[in-house]
Amino acid sequence: MVLSKPIYTALGFYFEQLFNNPIRTKSVTCCVIATAGNYASQCIAGNKVLNHQSLLAYGIFGLLFGGSIPHYFYTWLEHVVPEEAAFPVVKKLFLERLVYSPLYQAFTLYILARLEGKSHDAAIAQLKNLYWMVLSSSWKYLTIIQLLNLSVVPPMLRVFIVNIVGFFWTVYIANKRRQMQAKKDNK
Repeated sequence: MVLSKPIYTALGFYFEQLFNNPIRTKSVTCCVIATAGNYASQCIAGNKVLNHQSLLAYGIFGLLFGGSIPHYFYTWLEHVVPEEAAFPVVKKLFLERLVYSPLYQAFTLYILARLEGKSHDAAIAQLKNLYWMVLSSSWKYLTIIQLLNLSVVPPMLRVFIVNIVGFFWTVYIANKRRQMQAKKDNK
């Protein structure tokens, strides 16, 4: 019971911020989660020295894009497919999986490479090498989670759920990017 009051207070503060400043709150949350995911990925990979450029890139991406883009997408989705529509969850899921996700995955891979200091050509090459694997993995592993997110999670919390799942997705993407870079370095 001792922990319940601090947890309740923290959740109350978070929900208040989410209600009053949704984009800022989602962006800061995504920044923290993306940075933590990259840090965890580097620890899992056994890095003896942290790649601070990568940590910074994931944090900046989360702050600038990881909270705001999903916020606007889910807001748009609620407007385009109202709950009164026939099969609203199915329609939302198809739009999310077949329109938003392919575009967002490509954008993410390219921008992360650029934020890490890679040239445009290197970012495009990395995008070409990783895009299909990342997108098909997203469809395979995250579709059920998105179905649950769209069907049972209140719209205000959907980006938060995406960010929590995003922690594990960040670990996955960072690991795949690192494996690709190691393969390239060994050639």
